[in-house]
Amino acid sequence: MLSQLPPYRPPRWLRSGHLQTVYPALFRSVEGVSYRRERLDLPDGDVLDLDWSEPAGRPGDRLVIISHGLEGSSERAYVRGMVRAFTQGGWDALAWNLRGCGGTPNRLFQTYHSGATGDLDAVIEHALARGYPTVALVGFSLGGNLTLKYLGERGKDAPARVVGAAAFSVPCDLASSAEQLARPENAMYMRRFMLSLNAKLADKQARFPDQLPGLDVSTLKTFVDFDGAYTAPAHGFSSAEDYWRRASSRPFLPAIRRPTLLVNAQDDPFLAPPCFPIDEARANPDLHLLMPRWGGHVGFMAARREDPYWSERVATAFLTRLADGRIRQAA
Repeated sequence: MLSQLPPYRPPRWLRSGHLQTVYPALFRSVEGVSYRRERLDLPDGDVLDLDWSEPAGRPGDRLVIISHGLEGSSERAYVRGMVRAFTQGGWDALAWNLRGCGGTPNRLFQTYHSGATGDLDAVIEHALARGYPTVALVGFSLGGNLTLKYLGERGKDAPARVVGAAAFSVPCDLASSAEQLARPENAMYMRRFMLSLNAKLADKQARFPDQLPGLDVSTLKTFVDFDGAYTAPAHGFSSAEDYWRRASSRPFLPAIRRPTLLVNAQDDPFLAPPCFPIDEARANPDLHLLMPRWGGHVGFMAARREDPYWSERVATAFLTRLADGRIRQAA
């Protein structure tokens, strides 16, 4: 079945993990996507911003739910590119913004994290209530980890109308990815993440002054700093290491019971060897692992600027075949 998907063979000038990671993030723009925003209230009093793309102006027969990465949003080029690819293929698309990522702060002291599958579940249930007969999931990076963990947690009890998923550039072992990003050669990525995360945390301090007494946000330089000082205690984990262990999707992969495509490039600067679950994919016929030699982190660029990215071609091909019944769930 994987042999039916188009292989990724970029031209020589694109065979760089750092180029594939940096260029699309900074310079790609995607036209032809329009959203209708909906605000979804959650049972705990918080809110999510949902961005719908429905070409017919009403629910169609198929919906893809797209989850963005760390400090991303529905406006990131990789999300908009995926939305455009699916809507051109006859699907509706729902790009949801994790808590606090839709352009305004979320209401609570808590926010999103890599294992918070309850929010993805709320989005899926909300979409199913609109009557879609077929729903598929796509996730990038942190959003890919959420997608895989969600499917593994629910196993055979996942909603019947959720037919499968595709996930790209997934740090499915969070501890090794955090260590990888702390390496000196990845300092530019870590610095960018921490600038965004620390700015949000400073806003939290201003709005919830009793929650982080005495914390100097400027001292948080890495994920172990940030997750130890905020993510873990705010969300019920005992430490950054406890959070990474419990939120990682890799332990949940054996329980996935919907056809799922995981694509991690071998030159992804964010991923360490434990993020390539070869044994789990061999043991689970519903988990299909692709490890292209090139692609970077959420890259997989096309040679021509106007062409869809390879990740968009693969996701639409895999999930459309699945929705058409040409890829079946393992027994």
